[in-house]
Formats: sequence, structure tokens, C-alpha cells
Amino acid sequence: MSRPLTDEPDLPEDDAPARGNGATITPYRDGPLIVRGDFRLLDQDGGQIDPGRDTIALCRCGKSGIKPFCDGSHKRAGFSAPSAPSRPRPVQTIRELLRPDAEADTTG
Repeated sequence: MSRPLTDEPDLPEDDAPARGNGATITPYRDGPLIVRGDFRLLDQDGGQIDPGRDTIALCRCGKSGIKPFCDGSHKRAGFSAPSAPSRPRPVQTIRELLRPDAEADTTG
């Protein structure tokens, strides 16, 4: 018997977000993006979406019935994604190569 999906997924219990310090976005392994702190949520046309709370879960799996918010559908869908990138982003690699203290390539 499967558990019914709810409109409000269980959010991780962390310290209350500090207002005025910006937002923290945490990708949860095999789950949503948890957004905490002072943030604004906008649609693609710039219209504000009322999140209704200070900490929200945003869908990463694409299966939620209440997008952009998570409703727990990732569990039933078998969504799988790591919490952190498995490799550095290309821009990070380029920045490391362009660092002033990086070794110069003299192998012509």
C-alpha cells in the first residue's frame, strides 16, 4: 500500500533562516531543492509567486502536481540525483586555469 502524496512535503528541520542574509538553496539527494532565508520566487514573466512560508521545497523531478513546489512525487517516481555535482562546472575549471598563480603551459 503506497502512502498518499501530500501538498506539503516534510521539510528538513533546521534552524530558522536568518532574515536579511539572503537565501540558501540546498539540493537534497534524490529529492527537492530546499530554499531557506530571504528570497523572492518569480515565474518566467516576472510575476511573484507567494511561497506561503519561509522555507520551501522546489520540485527537481518534474512530477509534482503543485509545481514549482515539491509534493513528494519524486519518491514514487524513483527520482535519483546527487546532492552535489559529480564533476566541476566548466566555468570553475576555466577560472582555475586563469588564476594568476596557475602554472604557465610552456609545452608549446
